[in-house]
Amino acid sequence: MSDTNPQACSVRLQSVAKKFGDGPDVLQDINFDAVAGDFVAIIGPSGCGKSTLLRMLAGLVSQNSGQIEIDGSAPGRNSPELSYVFQEPTLLAWQRVAANVELPLILRGVPAARRAEIVQRCLRQVRLGERADAFPRQLSGGQQMRVSIARALALDPRLLLLDEPFGALDEMTRNHLNEELLSLREAASWTAFFVTHSVAEAVFLANRVIIMSANPGCIAHEVAIDLPYPRTPATREEPSFQQLAAKVSGLLRTVEEAAK
Repeated sequence: MSDTNPQACSVRLQSVAKKFGDGPDVLQDINFDAVAGDFVAIIGPSGCGKSTLLRMLAGLVSQNSGQIEIDGSAPGRNSPELSYVFQEPTLLAWQRVAANVELPLILRGVPAARRAEIVQRCLRQVRLGERADAFPRQLSGGQQMRVSIARALALDPRLLLLDEPFGALDEMTRNHLNEELLSLREAASWTAFFVTHSVAEAVFLANRVIIMSANPGCIAHEVAIDLPYPRTPATREEPSFQQLAAKVSGLLRTVEEAAK
């Protein structure tokens, strides 16, 4: 969605570089602007710094040089509400589904009555309203990731960061969750950065795809995905989708071959 969304947030990275200790640069000269409401997919070879970039946007690690701004503020300094969805569901095994979704609301100090309302709404949104009393071990991998997404959305984020959340799932489940994520996006207001190794996933979800190269990590290419929203399973069969996927695949292959 390229239209500016007043409730989502803008993101700016200017000449950003990152290294750990005395090691080589992990990221170098990262320049990128995302407008409010953008869905940005990040793809590239392993070790190119995709997850590090996400962690910097979240304020979990700081850059060595350059500037990162979220609605004009540095991450962690009066930045807008954000949520982070990790590669694993990271659910508390001893807590029921509802309690897992409720946890960030407790930490935020949301009143109990309001928490219950939010938890019920978020679980309904991810089609798990009837599993509120289940334990994580009683859910499939896809259902556990739905709980993780519900927990992230409970905070009503303006920036949603997703680090390969569906990477461990089979293709059919991944496709279903991609479709559900876009349905949730239609009803909410957030800017998204989504790390993936799947070209098809990147093209299906995003309106912009960043292709990164490695050693050090930098933005090698950007592809605009001008497929209209809402996107459905039929979108994947359209010639325009397949052409865009082929374009991204070709650029990614060029980046990977250059790194050999």
